[in-house]
Amino acid sequence: MTNSVVHGLPRWSLAVPPLALVVLVLSWGRKPGAVLLILICAGLGAAVIAAVHHAEVVAHRVGEPFGTLILALAVTVIEVALIVTLMASGGDKAASLARDTVFAAVMITCNGILGLALVVGSLRHKTQEFRVHASGSALAVMTALVTLSLVLPTFTTSTPGATFSGPQLAFAGVASLVMYGVFVFVQTIRHRDYFLPVVDTTEAEAASTPPAVEESRAADERDEEQDELHAAAPSGKVALVSLGLLFGCLVAVVGLAKTVSPKLESAVESAGAPLAVVGVMIALLVLLPETVAAVRAALRNRLQTSLNLALGSALASIGLTIPAIAIASIWLSGPLVLGLGSKELVLFVLTVVVSMLTLATGRATLLQGAVHLMIFSSFLFLAVSP
Repeated sequence: MTNSVVHGLPRWSLAVPPLALVVLVLSWGRKPGAVLLILICAGLGAAVIAAVHHAEVVAHRVGEPFGTLILALAVTVIEVALIVTLMASGGDKAASLARDTVFAAVMITCNGILGLALVVGSLRHKTQEFRVHASGSALAVMTALVTLSLVLPTFTTSTPGATFSGPQLAFAGVASLVMYGVFVFVQTIRHRDYFLPVVDTTEAEAASTPPAVEESRAADERDEEQDELHAAAPSGKVALVSLGLLFGCLVAVVGLAKTVSPKLESAVESAGAPLAVVGVMIALLVLLPETVAAVRAALRNRLQTSLNLALGSALASIGLTIPAIAIASIWLSGPLVLGLGSKELVLFVLTVVVSMLTLATGRATLLQGAVHLMIFSSFLFLAVSP
C-alpha cells in the first residue's frame, strides 16, 4: 500500500529529511546551476512540509498546551531562520525583510487562508458556523500585535525612518511574547471549549434535505468521527524519531535557504520586482501546510478549525517572530525596518474592518470568502507592482 507507514510514520516523512541534507551537502559552498537550483528549491519546500509534519506528530504525543507550542515554535524557527539567513547575506537591502515577511504572513492567513477556507467550505456546505467569541478574541490579539510591532515604528520619533530604538524594540518583543503566551493559555487551558468546532444541529436544513443525501452525509460524518477516534497518540519511540527528523529538517531549511538566497534575490531584481516579494515567498512557503489543513477542515464543515489555524498562524508569526528577530538584531549589522508603508497600512486597516464584519455573526457564506480572496489578490498584485 502506498500509505503504509514505517515506525508509525509515513515513508515520505522518513525519506525527506536525509534527502534534503544530502542536497545541502552537495550544494554547500557552490554556485548552483539550473539543475542544482531546482533540486535546492525542491528540497527546501519538502523540508519545510516535513518539518511541520514531524512537529505535528510530536505535538500529538505531548498533548495540549505543549503540542500547540511545539508546532508554533517549529514553524517560527523555520520562518526566523529564513529571515535571518537572507538578512545576513543581503545587507542593508534586506533591512525590511522581517517586516515584509511578517506582514505577508498576516495577509496570507487573514485573507488568503481564511478566504479560501470560506469559499471551498461554502461551495460544499452553503453556510458554515463558527464561535464568535473565539475568533473575535484571536482577531483582537492579532490587531494589537500588528499595531504595536509594525504600525508604531512608522510614527515613532526616537530614531530616523520606520525603525524602533533599542528599548522600543525590546518592549515590542516582550509585549508580543506576553500577548501570544496569554492567548495560548486561554486557547488551550482556560477556555479551550471556546475554540472547539461547532456541531451543526440545524433541524431546518435537515428537514429540507432529501433522505438519501442526508443518509450519505450522516455516514460521512460518522466515518470522520471514527477516524478521529482511532487517531491515537503516537508512541514515545515514534515521537522521538519525529523529534530527531524535525531537527534534521530545520538544519536543512537553514542551509538550503542560505545557499539559494543569492539566486532568489537576483531573480527578483532581474524581474524588476521589489525585494518585498522575497518576504511574500517566504511566508507562502512556511504557511503552505497550514493552508492545506485549513481547507481540509472547511471541507469537513469545521470552519472553526480553519479559523483557529489561520488566525493562530498569524498570531504565532508575529508573537514569536518579532521577539526572535529583536534578539537576532543584536548580531545583525544594519538597520531593522519594521514600520509599514502607507500602502500596507491601508491594506491592514481594510483587512481588520472586513475581518470584523466577517466574524461578527458566527455564520459565513461564499460572499465573505470572495471578499477576503480579493483583498489577498490585491496584496499580491501590489507586492509585485507597487
